[in-house]
Amino acid sequence: MASSRADTVEQYLSELSDERRAIVDALRSIVNDHLPDGYQEAMQYGMIGWSVPHELYPAGYHTDPKQPLPLAALASQKQYVSLYLMGTYCGCVERSATGAAVESAEMAWFRQAWTATGRRLDMGKSCLRIKRIDDIAFDVLGEAIRRLPVDEYIARYEALRPPATRRR
Repeated sequence: MASSRADTVEQYLSELSDERRAIVDALRSIVNDHLPDGYQEAMQYGMIGWSVPHELYPAGYHTDPKQPLPLAALASQKQYVSLYLMGTYCGCVERSATGAAVESAEMAWFRQAWTATGRRLDMGKSCLRIKRIDDIAFDVLGEAIRRLPVDEYIARYEALRPPATRRR
């Protein structure tokens, strides 16, 4: 499925095959069940998205300030379902004392916790690729979402932006 033109989450779900809807529903339930207060669920960029509403973060997303700051997004792709974990990825690369790039503690935790479940981790920078419900480490995903209260996520996001682009 290409980027959806659906206006609502319900419309997006109705466009999916039964098999894909089952995977998307499972992932959506994990996020919604563990989502800290303050985030909103809505369609964003043709996907189901969870974001910090403008009421809490008026600056919005730096590449398009009219959009709320995204935390996660869920999309049915041609070969798999993608769960984009921008909140977990945010700050994914830190610098060591020598200046070398190293994976952040948050991303390292996620990779280690997922691998410890015995499930294969198929992940890009922030994109978790799921082909079957059995591929999902439900507890790890729930914890990854739960670990990011709105205020902490905004603070991380702001800390990564160059000073000239901070708009809070």
